[in-house]
Amino acid sequence: MFEILHELSNWIREFAETDWAILILFVTAFLESTISPIPPDPLLIPMGIMKPSSAIWFAALCTLASVLGAVLGHRLGSQFGRPLLGRFVSESRIQSGEALFDKYGIWAVLVAAVTPIPYKVFTILAGVLNLDMKRFLIVSIIGRGMRFLSLGVLIYLFGENVQNFVEEQFETLTLLAGVAVLASVLFVVILIKWKTKRSSTKK
Repeated sequence: MFEILHELSNWIREFAETDWAILILFVTAFLESTISPIPPDPLLIPMGIMKPSSAIWFAALCTLASVLGAVLGHRLGSQFGRPLLGRFVSESRIQSGEALFDKYGIWAVLVAAVTPIPYKVFTILAGVLNLDMKRFLIVSIIGRGMRFLSLGVLIYLFGENVQNFVEEQFETLTLLAGVAVLASVLFVVILIKWKTKRSSTKK
């Protein structure tokens, strides 16, 4: 499975030099949030390298497309329910997603938005669980922005050196980002519980 995804990603990257690159970047980012297993990063990086002055704009476009795809995923989940999700991902991944939602609620979307975890699982599952659309949208914008805009800024500032580093350490970097976000979420949850407990004891 990994080899197939790798070949598909390489195939997408070849389009970075075509006139259709921007449209393909938008479509890839959109579909990755709904039904596709292919992330837009392998196309975003070479496009940014070829036009460093436009790297941040490409990243913003990628963020917009991904968030729009997430909204569609949420609506599909709320309309068609859990059986729809089973058509695109394995049962084990669905259960993992449900476990994260049970533990962290809406913050699970933020973790998925910045890590290699399949984002479509969480966009559709958020709809299945009827998570508030406004909160879902805000968290999606933050998470996807953190992932793509940070990459765009790095490419804009450092160019080809970033391409080599990110390609070698892509999963490590995104996992570290996910750990950082998860740690922040845990801190917020602990802080809220502590304040709630403190308020109740004062009463």
